[in-house]
Amino acid sequence: MPTRVQIIGAGLAGTEAAHQLTSRGFQVDLYEMRPEVVTTVHKTDGLAELVCSNSLRSDDPDHPVGLIKREMASWDSLVIRAARRNALPAGSALAVDREGFSATITEAVEANPNIHLIRGERTQLPEGPGILAAGPLCSQKLSQSLYNFLGDRALYFYDAIAPVVEYDSLDHEVIFAQSRYDKGGGDDYLNIPLSEEEYKTFHREFVAAERVTPKDHEKMIYFEGCLPAEIMADRGEDTLRFGPMKPVGLTDPRTGEQPYAVIQLRQDNYARSLWNLVGFQTQLKWGDQKRIFRSLPGMANARFVRYGMIHRNTYVQSPRHLLPTGQFRQRPELFLAGQISGVEGYVESAASGLMAGIHMARFLSGKALIPFPATTAMGSLAHYVSFSGHKSFQPTNVNYGIFAPLNVKRRMKRKEKRAHYASRAREDMRAFARDLGETLVEVSEPQPVEAT
Repeated sequence: MPTRVQIIGAGLAGTEAAHQLTSRGFQVDLYEMRPEVVTTVHKTDGLAELVCSNSLRSDDPDHPVGLIKREMASWDSLVIRAARRNALPAGSALAVDREGFSATITEAVEANPNIHLIRGERTQLPEGPGILAAGPLCSQKLSQSLYNFLGDRALYFYDAIAPVVEYDSLDHEVIFAQSRYDKGGGDDYLNIPLSEEEYKTFHREFVAAERVTPKDHEKMIYFEGCLPAEIMADRGEDTLRFGPMKPVGLTDPRTGEQPYAVIQLRQDNYARSLWNLVGFQTQLKWGDQKRIFRSLPGMANARFVRYGMIHRNTYVQSPRHLLPTGQFRQRPELFLAGQISGVEGYVESAASGLMAGIHMARFLSGKALIPFPATTAMGSLAHYVSFSGHKSFQPTNVNYGIFAPLNVKRRMKRKEKRAHYASRAREDMRAFARDLGETLVEVSEPQPVEAT
């Protein structure tokens, strides 16, 4: 069997797959189209660049996405290692410095003698063993090759990016630092407090603002887990106030009371000079974004280094085409990984790349391919995207609703139930690794990140 693998796409999934393969003695040709071919949302030519947010979401070990991080770390994940190294204060979440995160992964790839990084557009699928990890923004020519191969069109949905502002352009006499319920560090988040009148004015202006319109032949389809803020606002006056603008667990130091609503800002880089508006992914036109956000308390002189925007994400009808191992049914030597496979989220995309790399290594070694257990966080995603019984397939984040059910008869509260899921997953992952003859890395709990 050949020992060299072609991987198309050097994002989270592609770099993780390359790392797993080279760790097992294989060589990789890793293709990255940037900077030769650019996208509407990427800003650099760094590998694994984060575009929508700098948050990898909850880091609670019993939360599904906290659990999957620890599973990945136990398989010596390059992505999780880079995230820990570039972590920023974010309360109970794991957020990273975007530039540092990308630089860490880029340096690791470029320093790996078994990875040949090729800068340039790849327009055809690999002819031999390969992993397609081109991401949801793969080039039109490569997308067309994929469409031709599958015999049907991929699905798609629109994703949105939140604005980023400069710290020293904010009025800190009004905007205050506090995490909800004081979790994590006391100044992990900044908060824009709004009175009832200010909130209602903001809501009225926000829903009336001019939006980017789709192309005539495309219908706007959004992922529920990452809706543009104005789409949430359209659903009712209080939707934002019970969503990203919820004020619970926060106290305005000027009044000593909980605000009527808040907009939180999260640190976006190590220097604490850039902060993004949490939950405010938006498709509003840039002029209206500047006008409306500057009308908020403490934001009159805000300097925007990036405005919110939308972009189209493409994903495959994976239940029709994939096995739980990530292999295409009609071409077992070709694997699919990343968000294009129907998983949603940074961590989930990297996890699919990790599994593809491990499965490809076994495939090339002539060993049996065994799917990750559906009782684990990673395995639950693999089974979800390949399950043929979906009535209507939609991308998903990792969640306990897609895990194999617990074999427990009694009713449990949410916290206890999560603990049972996580405990079973850890035990089953260890047993799975033993069956594969793999040795897992001992994972210790990360220390809280202190503000600097």
